[in-house]
Amino acid sequence: MITTRAAVLEESGRPGPYAHSRPLTVGDLELRPPGTGEVLVRVRAAGLCHSDLSVIDGSRPRPLPMVLGHEAAGVVVEVGPDTRGVRVDDHVVFAFVPACGGCPPCQSGRPALCEPGAAANTAGTLLRGQRPFRRAGREVHHHLGVSAFSEYTVAAAESLVPVDRSLPLDRAALFGCALLTGVGAVVNTARARTGTAAAVFGLGGIGLAAVMGARAAGCHPVIAVDPVTAKHAVAMAAGATHTLTGGPDTVDAIRDLTHGGAEVAIEAVGSAAVLATAYAATRRGGTTVTVGLPDPRQILSIPAVSLVAEERTLRGSYLGGAVPRRDIPRYIALYRAGLLPADLLLGGRLRLDEINTGFDTLAAATTTRQVVVF
Repeated sequence: MITTRAAVLEESGRPGPYAHSRPLTVGDLELRPPGTGEVLVRVRAAGLCHSDLSVIDGSRPRPLPMVLGHEAAGVVVEVGPDTRGVRVDDHVVFAFVPACGGCPPCQSGRPALCEPGAAANTAGTLLRGQRPFRRAGREVHHHLGVSAFSEYTVAAAESLVPVDRSLPLDRAALFGCALLTGVGAVVNTARARTGTAAAVFGLGGIGLAAVMGARAAGCHPVIAVDPVTAKHAVAMAAGATHTLTGGPDTVDAIRDLTHGGAEVAIEAVGSAAVLATAYAATRRGGTTVTVGLPDPRQILSIPAVSLVAEERTLRGSYLGGAVPRRDIPRYIALYRAGLLPADLLLGGRLRLDEINTGFDTLAAATTTRQVVVF
């Protein structure tokens, strides 16, 4: 066993501000060595994401207590028996769906929908059913196979993608969720082509990554929509050609800018109402892709006839429809080529002890991606 300092979610649904209610407790845990097919990683950087916040506020229930965090990068310290694909001292990015490689979705090239991976994530275990964290002799649950808000974590080898050691790890972490999901929604799910008119709703980390992905794919125009006007300059630097605040005239404004409606609309808010607006802003034959995670009680209402009469497409995109071991290196290559300005996503660096305050900032939507640096 080793001792690791970690942030543990004790109870979902505590009211904000989290700096006062402190749903996450930072303290020492025991962590067992990696078992078969597992890897011990020293986490160096971990991003704060709305998927973490949705567990904190209770909109996505998970078994508790749990070490949160799913967007991260680190360095391999130890490799368990019969483990392939990673070695000691490798720099790795975590993928938050561990892909077994053998289930029907994995076999069809859709590892983001891995069935054993989804079952493990729901249960709060690693891919092979283990919970390696202990506190006072009792197991603490794992988050999405990663549990990145910890100095050290154990993960299944299937959750890890080795990357070039020259890439700063605070940047590398962003490729595990924000960039993988946002860029993937554009290029894998929507399959946007050069000249495609694109609109992105919501300019958090994933939305800004979608803007970058749209620019890298050659979309034009690229319209970024968010009520927080402070984010508009970042969106323009990321590749947007126009910005809107998302008022009642949004659909008309997008139709004017695109001469009839966006061919691709990406919803990255997690709101059924925003998704309905994104759908309304697409043209005949257009594709609307949602990557946000709304509260399960939200219901989407759209004109059903438009799906047939206007040949529109409405698609979900989980993990950007990505194959992480294929796509993370590709997106890193685009970053190195200057086509994905990922540095724009870094909105602030935090110590682990500041994590509750960081989630207050995330809930207020006043900055881009915050990263805990160990």
